[in-house]
Amino acid sequence: MKRFILLLSVALLGMSLVLSGCGKQTNLTKVQLSEVTHSIFYAPQYVALTQGFFKEEGLEVELSNGQGADKVMTAVLTDQVDIGFAGPEASIYVYNEGKEDHSVVFAQLTNGDGTFLLARQPNPNFKWSDLKGKTIIGGRKGGMPEIILQYVLRKNGLNPGKDVFIDTTMQFAAMPGAFMGGQGDYVIVYEPTASEMEKEGKAFIVASMGKSSGPVPYTAYFAKKSYLEKNPQTVQKFTNAIYKGQLWVDSHTPEEIAKAIKSQFPDANDEILTAVVKRYKEQNTWKTDPILLEKDLDTLQKALQDAGVINKTAPYDKIITTTFGEMAIKNIK
Repeated sequence: MKRFILLLSVALLGMSLVLSGCGKQTNLTKVQLSEVTHSIFYAPQYVALTQGFFKEEGLEVELSNGQGADKVMTAVLTDQVDIGFAGPEASIYVYNEGKEDHSVVFAQLTNGDGTFLLARQPNPNFKWSDLKGKTIIGGRKGGMPEIILQYVLRKNGLNPGKDVFIDTTMQFAAMPGAFMGGQGDYVIVYEPTASEMEKEGKAFIVASMGKSSGPVPYTAYFAKKSYLEKNPQTVQKFTNAIYKGQLWVDSHTPEEIAKAIKSQFPDANDEILTAVVKRYKEQNTWKTDPILLEKDLDTLQKALQDAGVINKTAPYDKIITTTFGEMAIKNIK
C-alpha cells in the first residue's frame, strides 16, 4: 500500500490542478459508474450530475443501477464498470477472500443508514421492544441494510435470530412488494419508496434507521487497486466532483436540493421529494467531505463481526485510501 500511495502522490503532483473554475471541457473522459440502487439517499451524487460538476472536471459519467452491492462489486472486479458505489462491506469481503487486485474505497458519500422501518399500521409511540417476536424483511444476508439492522437491534437490547427474525431471502428491490403482498411484520425501505408507500396507506414509517444507527460509513465509492494505479487523474476528478456535490448539498435548502435532483426522480411527487430531502438533511445523512475515517470503518467491521459475516477485520490502509479526498479538500473551496 505504501508503494500504491507513492505512485498516487507522484501522479497527482504531476497533474495540473483539476479544480472548479477550469472552464468548460470539450474532451470528456468517460467513466462507468454502477450504483447499488437509485435513491434520494444519494442526493450529493445526483447534484454532481445535474449541476455539471462532473463535466467541470472533464468527465462524462455513465450511471447504471447494479441492484445490490454484490452485483456492483462483480461488475467492478470483472471490468464491466470502472467505479462501484455501494457499502464498504463489499470491499472488506473481497479483501478477506485474498484477491490480489481487490477493491479500494476512495470516497465516502453517506454518513449513516438511509432506510426506514415500516409497519402495517401507524405507531407514533413505536418502541424497539415492539419488534420482539416479529419478522422484519431485511434484505440480503451480509448486505449493508441487514448488517445495520442487526446493529441497531443489538443497540436496543434485541438479539437477532432469537428475539427478532430477519428475513434475508430476497433482494432489496423485491422487498416493498413482498411486504405489501403480506410477508413479514415490518420492512426496511429506502426513499422515496417508503414515503410513497405511506402516502398510499400501504405501510407506515415508524423509525429512521439512520437516526438509530448513528454515524456509519454506509455508502462509498471504490475501484480495483489496478484501476486506481492506472487512472489516478480520473479518480481525482471524480472525487472532486463528488466533493463539490457534498458542499452544494450542505449549503442549500431541501427545496433547492429537491429541485436540483428532480430529473433523477421524474415520477416522484414534488412534496414527497422535498420532505424526504429535509428528513435526510436533518439527520445528517450526507458526509460533508469524502474521507472515510478509520474509527468509522472500525464501527462497521465490529458490526460485521457481531453479525457473524466476517471472522477477521481488513486493514484500514489496505482497503481505504484518503489521498483523493484530501487532495479535493485541499484544492476546492
